[in-house]
Amino acid sequence: MVRGQAVRKPITGISSMATRQVLAELAVTYEHLSGQPVVIESVGGVDAARRVQDGEAFDIVVLAEDALDRLAAAGRVDPASRVAFARSGIGVAVAAGQPRPDLRTEAALRDSILSACSIGYSTGPSGRHLTRLFERWGIADIIAARIVQAPPGVPVGDLVARGDVALGFQQLSELIHLPGIDVLGGLPSEIQFNTVFSAAISCSSSESDTAKALLRFMVAPESEAVKLRHGVIPA
Repeated sequence: MVRGQAVRKPITGISSMATRQVLAELAVTYEHLSGQPVVIESVGGVDAARRVQDGEAFDIVVLAEDALDRLAAAGRVDPASRVAFARSGIGVAVAAGQPRPDLRTEAALRDSILSACSIGYSTGPSGRHLTRLFERWGIADIIAARIVQAPPGVPVGDLVARGDVALGFQQLSELIHLPGIDVLGGLPSEIQFNTVFSAAISCSSSESDTAKALLRFMVAPESEAVKLRHGVIPA
């Protein structure tokens, strides 16, 4: 830093783990282009929403749409500042080198789940969608003893990699860069579920103008390649 140059206050943010990697790269790129530091903490979505609800100060919040809806209704984020950031579908993974089950159709996926010795999913939107599918298929009680739900903030892929889970489901963006697993792709199109992640300025922010500039960058066309590289689709 040049002597006498003011140190810029970082823009702070919090997000769920689903957008951790894409936000980390975008933050570095934005700081390089603008000189504005950005510090975003990524934790389990439930914990992130609770911390914002409890009044912890951040400049921006990036979470699934329904979580932001609740925070806006509670007066914790500014609904007028809200932008759709990215979409992510549900991916499926097995431990590296293990046999690949058939996931081509809904019926094939159901049979593969019934055959798996253990099934893992998260506490987030992907896990809730899987729970609804199991109930609709009438297999929830049959596989209940084989379900392993990852604790908030713990990637399902980590459980798959160390052998705690034979067949793991989570947002594709949370699976694609993890070591020790093979990502098999997404759910069949007829039952795929895409979570929309949005960003908004926290009502606790003292840097709203600076935060708005960051949000504009996050949804600009120039950010699309970064999103695709990390398993999310521009919203």
